[in-house]
Amino acid sequence: MRRNVVSVQTAAELVESGQTVVTAGFVGIAFPEALALGLEERFLQSGEPHDLTILYGAGQGDGATRGINHFAHAGMVKRVIGGHWGLVPGMGKMALANKIEAYNFPQGVIIHLLRDIAAGKPGTITHVGLETFVDPDQTGGRLNEITTEPLVEKLQLSGRDWLFYKAFPIDVALIRGTTADPLGNITMEREAMIGEVLAAAHAARNSGGKVLCQVERLSEERATAREVNIPCHLIDAIVVAPPEHHHQTFASQFNAAFSGTTHADEKHHLEPLPLCPRKIIARRAFLEVRQEKVINLGIGLPEGVARVAQEEGLEDHFLQTIESGLIGGTPAGGLDFGASYFPLAMIDSASQFDFYDGGGLDATCLGAAEIDAQGNVNVSRFGNRLPGIGGFVNISQNARKVFFCGTFTTGGLEISIQDDGLQILKEGATRKFLHAVQQISFSGNYALHRNQQVWYLTERAVFELTAEGLRLVELAPGIDLERDILAQMEFEPIIDNYQPMPREIFVAGKMDLKME
Repeated sequence: MRRNVVSVQTAAELVESGQTVVTAGFVGIAFPEALALGLEERFLQSGEPHDLTILYGAGQGDGATRGINHFAHAGMVKRVIGGHWGLVPGMGKMALANKIEAYNFPQGVIIHLLRDIAAGKPGTITHVGLETFVDPDQTGGRLNEITTEPLVEKLQLSGRDWLFYKAFPIDVALIRGTTADPLGNITMEREAMIGEVLAAAHAARNSGGKVLCQVERLSEERATAREVNIPCHLIDAIVVAPPEHHHQTFASQFNAAFSGTTHADEKHHLEPLPLCPRKIIARRAFLEVRQEKVINLGIGLPEGVARVAQEEGLEDHFLQTIESGLIGGTPAGGLDFGASYFPLAMIDSASQFDFYDGGGLDATCLGAAEIDAQGNVNVSRFGNRLPGIGGFVNISQNARKVFFCGTFTTGGLEISIQDDGLQILKEGATRKFLHAVQQISFSGNYALHRNQQVWYLTERAVFELTAEGLRLVELAPGIDLERDILAQMEFEPIIDNYQPMPREIFVAGKMDLKME
């Protein structure tokens, strides 16, 4: 065999109108930007290919023009099945305007579906998504009125409810690696993750489709068997991308700390957070997860937990993981999200989701935009905003302990932090504790059924999920229960015997914690 190296224009011509295309990647990590741009340019010049179905797992974009945003043109796409929509606003606008058929499925389900398509199975059977908006008893993951085909069914097997996500053929896989050897074997030595590239390639190949791979360089030396991530028999065409379209992430051209090729005993220094509501919440979460072995931290506010851990010199007391397949190290944020500084191990994302879905996580800290009286959480849709679900369902439904982290209100919140507690200077314009969330991304009822331990951490109060509803368990010093809590909620929590929040989380400087 020999590698089949073609121009990006030639590769783009291999994609036909009406086909189903899967793109691999996580934000910008291992996303085939040059191939996506080539498809976009061909469509804008010729109107081909049109009416594509796009399938992707993690959010693939920069919130502006890169990634899946290249396909956000009228007529180019007919249907999108995606995990996270927040980084592809162009596509999200088309979905909300009924311009395309649109589905939002959990990231891990999509990754596993690729593997099941490759294996010739009828689909993916899993508990992930039950009692959330993905459940057919709610919306079945459909995002608008023109999306009518049910792609998820509810089954009963062995006396339990399951969700069945239907398989379909993959015509084209757009993937990426680092180097192509003379035979066309692909290695990923400079990529920040392995991701789902092999599952995507297998799914397309076994569906009778094509696999188009973007690389950074060609090598005249054969790769060793252990170096090969995607074997040559799966690849139909290879495109060598220019450096500007082959960044390691959408924020970094290349960072050796992300590649997994440097010593695992190195660390990335994180600047301590200033004393603010975010730090209070991160500290409160850290007090809980510091005793756990394997955790996951969501993007945004939960990232602060890692910074608190490092400030206290206790970051080695638990193992941080990312759904992209990174284990250990320090997870990166922003448009580097999905990478980790100096990871201990790098596995494929399908295997990571096997671990997550089976209950391997001891704890997770995740964001929460809306919370209701039943403990349901919404992070995926708010009116005309469509962030999407990403890996949130896989993680939140299956971790043994779940800590939802967020400010009590949002939109202009101003707080004074003193050693003796908090003072609300200006209340946020938007309430987050509501009678009912707009969309159920996390089901409180399902969590109780699975005996999960669930807490809701804010800068001024902590709640826990009980069979009777949310129960107030802690109140910050300086906070008035009636004025600052009950008057800012649309429901009344259970109030019986709450305690003060730990005073050390409100002080400047280190907490000087000792492991128990």
